[in-house]
Amino acid sequence: MSLKTTLSGMTYTFTSLKEVMGKANEERSGDELAGVGARDLRERIAAKLVLAEVPLSRFRSEPLLPPEQDEVSRLIEESVDEAVYRTVERWTVAELREFLLSPAADSQQLLRLSKGLTSEMIAAAAKLMTNLDLIQAAGKIEVVTRCNTEVGHAGTLASRAQPNHPADSPAGMKASLCEALSYGIGDAVIGINPVMDSAENTRELLLAVKEVMERWSIPTQNCVLSHVTTQMKAIRQGAPADLIFQSLAGTEAGNAAFGINAALLGEADDLIRREGTASGPNRWYFETGQGSELSSNAHHGIDQVTLEARCYGLARLYRPFLVNTVVGFIGPEYLYDSKQVIRAGLEDHFMGKLHGLPMGVDVCYTNHMRADQNDMDNLSVLLGSAGVNFLIGVPMADDCMLNYQSLSYHDIATVRELLRLAPAPEFARWLEEQGITEGGGLTARAGNPLLLAEGR
Repeated sequence: MSLKTTLSGMTYTFTSLKEVMGKANEERSGDELAGVGARDLRERIAAKLVLAEVPLSRFRSEPLLPPEQDEVSRLIEESVDEAVYRTVERWTVAELREFLLSPAADSQQLLRLSKGLTSEMIAAAAKLMTNLDLIQAAGKIEVVTRCNTEVGHAGTLASRAQPNHPADSPAGMKASLCEALSYGIGDAVIGINPVMDSAENTRELLLAVKEVMERWSIPTQNCVLSHVTTQMKAIRQGAPADLIFQSLAGTEAGNAAFGINAALLGEADDLIRREGTASGPNRWYFETGQGSELSSNAHHGIDQVTLEARCYGLARLYRPFLVNTVVGFIGPEYLYDSKQVIRAGLEDHFMGKLHGLPMGVDVCYTNHMRADQNDMDNLSVLLGSAGVNFLIGVPMADDCMLNYQSLSYHDIATVRELLRLAPAPEFARWLEEQGITEGGGLTARAGNPLLLAEGR
């Protein structure tokens, strides 16, 4: 099959599947920076027309990054369920898209289908979808995971409390955490980004969060987002860790820039299962975000949507409890403005869900991006409608340590109220017991951090 089409009397010819994939993306600054994006709207449409007719089998016969050259490619290829793949290998990308949007395709069918798809196939389908398509398809997929508690049930919206502190002060962190809990935020995880990446500091923060959890019998899980090797040292020193965290890239070279590889992830997986403090089987928390491979010159000429999908192909091997994209964190070099951030957030959520992942989103932007808080409000509502597993909240939507803008604790509470979504079941019962909610809605007591700081 030749990769060409004629559009309005002009013939467009593409030299490789990799080129088609890059030029079929919606416009984004990262692809332009990497030199893989379409020159103009006509070429983008032509690439989408060509991509629509590509059979799924071609993604395995013509890999964008051959398995013998890249560990992530190899792991994704080896994970394909061949029996499921054989039922769809003759489908075109357009036919895959039609099935995903078909009223007959439910969560169980889509999760079974995903086992036979590579990450590149899932990325290709996303490129042919409108924003509404991405919302509709993702909204069908229910992914429930359990650490200490369960998240992901239909009709719920969980949340990560992110009580970061610019000096890693346990007291300051606890003050922020009390505010989060008073708004009903923290059921997915209480996750802290530390300033100091040391085992001693990681251990101290894990102990501080665990103390709050145990004092108030809070049904959730703790995590400190230091490097995976730092967390491993802390766990071996007796730190109480429910989850182990790591950022992922979509190529072996990108992961090398993060200081990780599959062997290290396997060692960490074994450690958290043997010595972690969680009661459930899902004990990983992964974070991703479009553009990380380009920032480390590890993209191999592949577009950032496809690379993001490959992150999810790697993540699903470890049966994680949580995965989220930090959608606008890197900056305008990769996602220029709010339109590109919103599109990327919906793409990432859809691709993660179709990989069978418990997908969340940090709805965020940097201060030098052409975006504002109204844009983040828009994306949070769209993701809530799409069935996102969790969102991330920081005090007043302004992270005082990482210096970027996200959602506030009360923003997430508002999205729940607006879309009639509940917290995770065990956490919801705890909120009722504390008088923070009644009949599912926030009470007059909500939003007062002194409730937990001083007691009832």
